[in-house]
Amino acid sequence: MKAAEVRVPHARLLVATAAVIACIAILWLARGFTFYFDEWTFILPADSSWTVYLQPHNEHPAMLLRLVYAVLLNTFGMRTYVPYMAVLLALHATTVVLLFELVRRRAGDLIGIGAAVLLLVIGAGWENLLWAFQIGFVGSVACGLGALASLLRGEVPPDSRSEARGGGGARSGLAATLLLLGSLMFSGIGLFFLIAAAVWLALTPERRQDLVWLAPVALAMAAWYLAYGRSGEPPASTSLAGNVAALPLYTVWGLGASVAGLIGQGGWVGPVLLLLALAALGFSWRRRRPDGFTVGIAVALLAFYLVLGLNRAQIGYQQSGSGRYVYEGAVFWLLLLADAARNLPWRGTWRPALVACVFLACFSSSVLLFTYSVAKTAQMQREAADLQALAAERGDPCLNPNAIADPLVMPQVISPPAYYRAVDRYGDPAAGTPAVRGPDFERARANLLKPGCP
Repeated sequence: MKAAEVRVPHARLLVATAAVIACIAILWLARGFTFYFDEWTFILPADSSWTVYLQPHNEHPAMLLRLVYAVLLNTFGMRTYVPYMAVLLALHATTVVLLFELVRRRAGDLIGIGAAVLLLVIGAGWENLLWAFQIGFVGSVACGLGALASLLRGEVPPDSRSEARGGGGARSGLAATLLLLGSLMFSGIGLFFLIAAAVWLALTPERRQDLVWLAPVALAMAAWYLAYGRSGEPPASTSLAGNVAALPLYTVWGLGASVAGLIGQGGWVGPVLLLLALAALGFSWRRRRPDGFTVGIAVALLAFYLVLGLNRAQIGYQQSGSGRYVYEGAVFWLLLLADAARNLPWRGTWRPALVACVFLACFSSSVLLFTYSVAKTAQMQREAADLQALAAERGDPCLNPNAIADPLVMPQVISPPAYYRAVDRYGDPAAGTPAVRGPDFERARANLLKPGCP
C-alpha cells in the first residue's frame, strides 16, 4: 500500500481539532505581547481619509490589513492585544486546514495530515505566528490557498483512472476570483498565488478557459499599482544591478531556509536540505511527469524569492530566511513535496519510521517556536518599559515633542503628542501592566526629555 492510498477516519476533524488546540497554546504564549514596530504606523496615521486604505505599506497592498486593525482598534482599542493575536491565529488555523484539503485531494489523507501538522507548529516561521501584524501575510496565504482549493474542485486527482474533467464551474471560478482579490488586498503575497493559478490553468488544456476568472484580479492589481502602489518605499536604498548580482545567493538561501524550516532547522542546514528536496522532486518527476498544478506551485515558489531578492537583496542574503518569508515558502514546499511523498510505501517498518520523522520534525519546530516566544516576551518587557515611560512623562514640561522613546523597538513612534492622542482614543496599552522599573525604563525616559532640561 502507498501512503496516498491510506484513508484516515475523520481526518478533517482531527486536523481542525489539532489546529484549534495548537493556536490556543500559541495565544497563551503571546498573552503578554503588545503592539510592536510596524503596527504603530497603523495606529498613529496622519491621514484619516478613506484613501489611506489604498496606500501601500512597504510596497504591499494592505487594504484588508488596515481594515482589520481599524475594526479592532475601534472595538477593543489598545488595552489588550489578545484580539489581534486571535485574528492572526484564526487565519493560521484556516491556512492549515486549507493546506490539508489541497494536499488530501492530491495525495491522500495521510500525507495531508502530515503536511498540516508540519505547518501548524512551524517555529522557523515564528514571525507569522507571534506578531499580529502578520495578519497581512497569513491572510494572503489563507485566501490564496482557498482560491487554489476552489479551482481544484471537481478535478481528478493525479494518477486517477477516472476520465479527466474540468473544474467546478462558474461558482468555483467566482470564488477563486474573490479569494485571490482578498489575498492581494491583505498583502503582495497574493501575487504568487495568482502566478501559481495562472501557470496551472495555462498548462492544463481543459482548464485554459478558466483563465478568464483571473483577468479581473490582474486588472485590479495593475490599476492599484499605477494609482497607489508605485508610492511604496523600499526598506533601504536599492541598486538594481547590485540586487541582481546578489539574487542567486539570496534565492538559494531563501529556498533552503524554507525547506529546512519544515523540520525546525535553519542556517547552513538549509542548502543541504534544499539539495535533498530537489533530488526528491527530481526522482518523483522522473517517474511521473508533473502536472500543471505542480508546475504552477514550483514557479510561484521560485518567483517568490526572485521578486523578494529584486526588492530586498540589498539588506543581505540571509534576510530571505526571515520567519515572515519562511512561512510562505514552506507552504509552497509542502504542496510540492506532498506530491513526491504520495508514492512512499505504507507497510512494515515504513509506518513507524514515517510517523517518527513527522513527530521529530514537529517536536523540533515546537521547541524552536517556544524559544522564539520566550525571546519575544523579553522584547515585549522592554517595550512595556518604553510605554510606561511615555505614560510617566506625559505632561512633563521637559518632554521633547519629537522624541523617540526606543529607536530599536518602536522607531515608528516619533511624536509623543501623536502617541498620546492615540491613547486618548484607543486606551493606554501600558495601563494594568506590571510596573517595569530598571535600565530600560530609565533609558526611555532619558530619550523622551529635552537635552539639558532639569
